[in-house]
Amino acid sequence: MSVQNRVTDSSMKLMNAAHAVVLRVSGRRLLTKPYGMPVVELHTVGRKSGKPRSCYLTSPVHDDHRVVLVASKGGDDRHPDWYHNLVARPDAELVMDGTRRSVRARVADPAEKADLWPRIVQAYKGYANYQKRTTRDIPVVICEYV
Repeated sequence: MSVQNRVTDSSMKLMNAAHAVVLRVSGRRLLTKPYGMPVVELHTVGRKSGKPRSCYLTSPVHDDHRVVLVASKGGDDRHPDWYHNLVARPDAELVMDGTRRSVRARVADPAEKADLWPRIVQAYKGYANYQKRTTRDIPVVICEYV
């Protein structure tokens, strides 16, 4: 792994840990809607380790049946670990607005992504910039409540 990739990974992990601390210390009153999108705590199982993993993400599109996640990793050329975990083991849990629910994740097909992408970018314009930074097609993950 390159030095740049290690720095990016370390930065992402540090940011995630800091976000968790702010949420916990504030009683979930601060940083619950960065950029106007709700924070989602994603619980997966590590594809290699088999251990529980969790991270905080934002959801630009969500409704009573699903939560949409964007595997952008800030425009990095690699997919985020949580994405690989969900592809390997699509059954996961999400905590949103204090409610923990089971989900089954799947990658949006090209037609679904084409339909969702304008709504995703409308919710947060940064996603369009992330796509410009990388040559990979940033996956959109649909987490459907079970």
